[in-house]
Amino acid sequence: MSTTGIYGGKRTGVRVVVAGDRGTGKSTLISAVATEAFDRNVPPVLPPTRLPADLYNDLVPLTVIDTSSSLENSSKRNEELKRADVVVLTYACDQPMTLSRLSTYWLPELRHLGVKVPVILVGCKLDLQDEQAPMSMEQVMSPIMQQFREIETCIECSAATNNQVPEVFYYAQKAVLHPTTPLFDQERQALQPRCISALRRIFTLCDHDMDGALNDSELNEFQVKCFNAPLQPAEIVGVKRVVHEKLPDGINDIGLTLSGFLFLHALFIEKGRLETTWAVLRKFGYDDDLKLADEFVPVPSKRAPDQSVELTTEAVEFLRGIFRLFDTDNDGALQPHQLEDLFATAPESPWSELPFEDAAEITASGNLPLNAFLSEWALMTLIDPKKSMANLIYIGYTGAPASALHVTRRRSVDRKKQKTERNVFHCFVFGPKNAGKTALLNSFIGRSFSKSDTTTTGEPFAVNVVNQVGGNKKTLVLREIPEDEVKTFLSKKTFLAACDVAVFVHDSSSEHSWKRSRELLVEVAKQGEESGYGVPCLLIAAKDDLDPYPMAVRDSLGISQELGIEAPVRVSMKLNTMNDVFNRILSVAEHPHLSIPETETRKNRKKYLQVVNRSLMCVSVAAAAAFVGLAAYRAYSARRNASG
Repeated sequence: MSTTGIYGGKRTGVRVVVAGDRGTGKSTLISAVATEAFDRNVPPVLPPTRLPADLYNDLVPLTVIDTSSSLENSSKRNEELKRADVVVLTYACDQPMTLSRLSTYWLPELRHLGVKVPVILVGCKLDLQDEQAPMSMEQVMSPIMQQFREIETCIECSAATNNQVPEVFYYAQKAVLHPTTPLFDQERQALQPRCISALRRIFTLCDHDMDGALNDSELNEFQVKCFNAPLQPAEIVGVKRVVHEKLPDGINDIGLTLSGFLFLHALFIEKGRLETTWAVLRKFGYDDDLKLADEFVPVPSKRAPDQSVELTTEAVEFLRGIFRLFDTDNDGALQPHQLEDLFATAPESPWSELPFEDAAEITASGNLPLNAFLSEWALMTLIDPKKSMANLIYIGYTGAPASALHVTRRRSVDRKKQKTERNVFHCFVFGPKNAGKTALLNSFIGRSFSKSDTTTTGEPFAVNVVNQVGGNKKTLVLREIPEDEVKTFLSKKTFLAACDVAVFVHDSSSEHSWKRSRELLVEVAKQGEESGYGVPCLLIAAKDDLDPYPMAVRDSLGISQELGIEAPVRVSMKLNTMNDVFNRILSVAEHPHLSIPETETRKNRKKYLQVVNRSLMCVSVAAAAAFVGLAAYRAYSARRNASG
């Protein structure tokens, strides 16, 4: 069992695996750092060696794993490499061939094994190197490091003279605790985009008066928060002088600007003081991937499959305010660059990939209106509450997480109470291929029929606000279910638990399309009955502009009556005659006890309950009659006894 890991957001140990060609000094190196002595007679492979926590300033213990380079032990070595937090690859300074083997065998082998951890290249036996023809380390290592970006550091040492032996494992530990790659791009010699986003958010949080610069008081507060010690006035002057000399716009009349703040951290990193920047990032909740650690993003964890998560009124009002703040031209929509600025303090834009990309309505000029902005947030909260909460925090929400997210009542309870209090409704869109599902989703978010793509990949989503009669607004999420994946989805008992309403689209001009849509309706109804997650259903007859398949019209009406659901809604996305279909979908969802298909099992159960209820009523009537008769007999007996 590994003795290293992360507990409570803090790493409790570092696992170092040492590998390399035979005779390069692996075991001797480990023995030398553990005993602070040189031993010529070390075993071929040492057992796991634990270095004490107080060996280095970070107070994190290291477990060093020695490995054999022999072919017969490759399987065990590979398993150890896969468990490593950092890999030390050794070569012998007096054997040039072992150096070339790093790039021809060892580094490619690590990639082949899928080992994605920092690598330290270590030249052992420095005391045996030929002084007449010493290898220039920079010349040799530069092309290797260009090819293999996973290399964190290169160092040469000698166990015999104890030269730089402790430094080898210091750099190994540092590569894990304070890695360079997430922060700095060595090739561009610039901060990584995620690092800039994180530091930008930290700067914004510390700029309490929101004047675009950290004054002396704000700088001191930042210093105390991160390092538990204030800056002396002379130190503040010194910091400002360094920044101003290298980057004049890094300082203004107020104090340290954002560009100056970023410059300081780039300077720390270039000087090898990565621990300074990492201390700041971790104080503000960031993990090694420069995302907020789990403990900083609490979300409701205990909820039933038929419960969902929505934004609270407080969170929605916060988002409205953020929207207005970045809508600098006050045109009611965010341009792409304004949306990019809004998410500049997040690791990346959360809506740049499916299922959020292109899921909401945009204007003719490609901008995002307020309703679409809020709809995207509603969709993200519905399908990934943790991502939604994290991004709320990234863009500046400082309230309690419990004030931002709300867990809805169970859908099964909604059915019993015959009403729902939801504001966001999840609609599954079923149907055969080419029935018009994608066109329906595109129509919902304002895309013209000509732009509808008949071939789709994955599970497209469309989300929008639906204006109801009386002025109420609800958010409707349409999720297209690919026909060839229906069977797989329905094999999961809880699949329908997340669904508020299911619609079944068919091409009204096609016999096959109607029959397949009807089959899907029956399959879903059956699964809902068996799983206990029955959902209201609605039929949609698409392509109403084409000549209808005569039997489909009659059959669909008959099926609707037989199953106890509403008559099919006829639409034509091509002619844009939608027959108020989205309001009708929403209406079905808002009445969770109605429009649930009457399967044979459900009908038989209802008949059984009716028989039971009638039997209970008969029993109740008979019991009442018997009670009245008994009372009458007792009264008669009492009168007769009195007269006697």
